[in-house]
Amino acid sequence: MKNCINAPVRAFLLVSTVTGAAAAATPDDFLQKFSAQAAQSESVPVSFSVQRGKEFFTRTHGNQWSCASCHGDDPRKSGRHKRTNKAIEAMAPAVNAERFTSKRQVTKWFRRNCKDVLARECTAQEKGDVLTYLLSLKP
Repeated sequence: MKNCINAPVRAFLLVSTVTGAAAAATPDDFLQKFSAQAAQSESVPVSFSVQRGKEFFTRTHGNQWSCASCHGDDPRKSGRHKRTNKAIEAMAPAVNAERFTSKRQVTKWFRRNCKDVLARECTAQEKGDVLTYLLSLKP
């Protein structure tokens, strides 16, 4: 009895394992992704900035909203959505280990919130700057 698991079951287990591993991520994984995306669209080397990220997070944009409008001026603390009043957990990974660990959630979060704040999607540079700022915050 060399192998007791039939081929369809082996295939399912392989796909489940690969899918599960691919779904888990770290904030650094996202920084690398944003850096690669930004490098494709820019003609100069890309670097992310804590200061630009903080300015982006706190500054109002076209829709008169900022990230801080809902997430608060201190991303280490929870916030409240301006329209729904729904509680929002802290954004800083140092105090919320769940932040920036799911590709699906990060993609959804940036798409939705950038459209709310900017009336467009964020660039890879903007995403990288914001994430760099959030990663710089200590508990």
